[in-house]
Amino acid sequence: MHAGVWNKSAEGAHEVRGRTLGIVGYGNIGTQLSVVAESLGMSVAFYNTSEKLALGNARRMGSLEELLEVSDVVTLHVDGRKGNAGLFGAEQFARMKPGALFLNLSRGFVIDTAALREAILSGHLGGASIDVFPQEPKRKGDPFESDLRGLPNVILTPHIGGSTEEAQEAIGTFVANKLRDYVTTGSTTLSVNLPNLALEQTTGVARIAHLHRNTPGVLAAVNNTLAQHGVNIEGQLLATRGELGYVVTDIGSPLPDGVTEALAAMDQTVRLRVLA
Repeated sequence: MHAGVWNKSAEGAHEVRGRTLGIVGYGNIGTQLSVVAESLGMSVAFYNTSEKLALGNARRMGSLEELLEVSDVVTLHVDGRKGNAGLFGAEQFARMKPGALFLNLSRGFVIDTAALREAILSGHLGGASIDVFPQEPKRKGDPFESDLRGLPNVILTPHIGGSTEEAQEAIGTFVANKLRDYVTTGSTTLSVNLPNLALEQTTGVARIAHLHRNTPGVLAAVNNTLAQHGVNIEGQLLATRGELGYVVTDIGSPLPDGVTEALAAMDQTVRLRVLA
């Protein structure tokens, strides 16, 4: 239209109303999308590896394969854990309905882009929209290479899903609050490099946060050290992630002399913090 061309055609255009949206990953984003899709008249099916309550009329599918077979549009909203690498490949694309649409706005390494290219070129899929890629340029203006360039009915965007001014402001506030929570409570929820523990304010006199190398017997050693110094434990949480472990202990009395020194001297200790 800007070029002065009146190319009026509805060929290949369809309404979303009455179609089925399949959401893979029913977390914060997936559930919000579920509500929006229903408001547009879509039926929603979802698949999530952990138990999730459905919102509205969304239907939980028992397997990923079941979801792919009933969905007109499939959208991925899984997290970045290593186990999701290669989640979607040739087998999954082949199970999708002929003419279905595919969207990935989660992580680039989740899909096999070569398999997606083949599914588009063969005509099995009707189109795709991709915002994230296995290899992405580091800076604005750098060249972008992908198997998906130049394909028909494929929208490629440069990882801009969270790039609005409002989103960037919200991210800054979110990160600052997470750092505050770690400093004040020891909470590491949503950390990308530490075991995740969701912690409230301590109910005891002090809280001991012990980051350590993930080897057998650390928790027993921590508790034995506390017991030897007559320290009573009011609450305790432990999480591990790869080579690291993180145990947080609330105690009901002031720390006796020598406790922190003994814990810090453990071979497995990476960092020890005491929050009063």
